[in-house]
Amino acid sequence: MTRIQKEKQDIILEAALEVFSVHGFRGSTIDQIADVAGMSKPNLLYYFPRKEEIHRRLIAALLDTWLAPLRDFDEHGDPFTEIRSYIRRKLEMARDFPRESRLFANEMLQGAPRISEMIEIDLKALVDEKAQILLTWMDQGKLARTDPYHLIFSIWATTQHYADFDVQVRAVLGKGRNGEGRFEDAARYLEQLFMHGLAPKPRGNGSAGS
Repeated sequence: MTRIQKEKQDIILEAALEVFSVHGFRGSTIDQIADVAGMSKPNLLYYFPRKEEIHRRLIAALLDTWLAPLRDFDEHGDPFTEIRSYIRRKLEMARDFPRESRLFANEMLQGAPRISEMIEIDLKALVDEKAQILLTWMDQGKLARTDPYHLIFSIWATTQHYADFDVQVRAVLGKGRNGEGRFEDAARYLEQLFMHGLAPKPRGNGSAGS
């Protein structure tokens, strides 16, 4: 692929991200993507003959980026440092990649028909691996006992909310609090929420007297 061809593909993918994140896969058309990309439909079809190919390319790249913070979850690190870092990195992604988050959410809402293999194999394997790390920390008494899968789901839900429901968040917070600082406010709150809930409970020093 020449440099110009690569640039053309990048322009198409950027335009498709904009269109898909607003209209979803079913509501988007090749004509819309070509219009946003500033090129003719035949020119676009030269690089991507089908809408499905553009969408799958975007989703594959998104998953790779989206899962990077979870891949970096280090079993040799301090549990609270690792979880705190994961929360913050997920919030940074919600701040920096809102369109990508909405693209992924739209695909999930439609039943993930185009990426079911990715989530059933690649994503599941990664979550299984990290859930085992969390369980090990719990067995070692470093974290309070809880369901590691639902812990991961909860972090996903609370952090990605700030991308997927950004309009709602900003409207409710109001003009005084809906700037970039809202992500730092969210980070501090979520750290407190999860760190408090995961703190190991002190063991009793013996049975209570009668």
